Amino acid sequence: MTVQDDDDQAVPPGRQRKIIHVDMDAFYASVEQRDNPDLRGKPVAVGGSQERGVVAAASYEARKFGVRSAMPSVTAKRQCPDLIFVKPRFEVYKAVSQQIREIFAEHTPIIEPLSLDEAYLDVTENLQSIPLARDVAFAIRAKIKEVTGLAASAGISYNKFLAKLASDHRKPNGQYVITPEMGPAFVENLPVSKFHGIGPATSTKMNALGLYTGLDMRNQSLEFMQANFGKAGSYYYWISRGVDNREVRADRIRKSVGAENTFSTDLTDFDAMVVELQPLIDKVWRYCEGAGNRGRTVTLKIKFNDFEIITRSKSVPVAVSSRSDLERLSVALLQMPVPKPVRLLGVSVSSLQGEVQAEPQFSLPL
Repeated sequence: MTVQDDDDQAVPPGRQRKIIHVDMDAFYASVEQRDNPDLRGKPVAVGGSQERGVVAAASYEARKFGVRSAMPSVTAKRQCPDLIFVKPRFEVYKAVSQQIREIFAEHTPIIEPLSLDEAYLDVTENLQSIPLARDVAFAIRAKIKEVTGLAASAGISYNKFLAKLASDHRKPNGQYVITPEMGPAFVENLPVSKFHGIGPATSTKMNALGLYTGLDMRNQSLEFMQANFGKAGSYYYWISRGVDNREVRADRIRKSVGAENTFSTDLTDFDAMVVELQPLIDKVWRYCEGAGNRGRTVTLKIKFNDFEIITRSKSVPVAVSSRSDLERLSVALLQMPVPKPVRLLGVSVSSLQGEVQAEPQFSLPL
């Protein structure tokens, strides 16, 4: 699931910031293993086991077999015959997430949740006056383990982009620091597909332009990046240099929320596509309900088997107020001619109205 906000590059701060990105390890699956001892040490997937089901989260035992979130359940079961499917319990995950949020708040009020299981924290001036950000991260991870019984990883750096990269570097149950001296070199050998914020389509476009690594991007001019990637080109230009001046924002103004799914087999039948829309609509509407947000524009995203992507949108005078309305609008957009086999479908709601406070949303790729 994706959430778009207004978090653009800001004016460079007057001093070096201390940013922590905390990411829970296999969050949904770890909660299930915590609450059911019979699942511990076994390959577990949270999601539906039916033919059209999708893995929402996988334990590390399952990941050893190549099971990943967003993978069709039939594929996951084929790769790991002993895989145990568990139905998601979102209310439990949300309650645990709130416990974690309270631990964050013991250290800083500047918390930017990205989902139920990850957040940015600005600890430049932390509430416990701990001098080193790495020690703040260690204290937070220890308290999370003590209170919830779950493991968290953390990345520490001077900006959000590098902190998020760092949190992946010592997973699971570890932490890593990227200092200002390390930042540019850390980025230069990174494949563009590993850059957070660069998706498959943009990565493919970059490769076609001869951009394969951070160093390749760094060797381009700002004008070149903007000409080829628009507004995002400026962001790519700077992060390839280890520069990211976005602030950690406790209040994020959301523009849209959406979910999408790539299918293991291309779809050609309208009824089958309608079936595949249902879990996407469920996830989007669950977020809207939980955050108290409503939107006026529904967008359907379609990627065909030749990787062409189109979008269709419908705006209504009054914000969509029910799941059935969201489904009706989404299906209506699908009823327009679909000329080629479909590889991916996505549903999003934009022009959001309602809460602005950054309520953690479900991070449930489909």
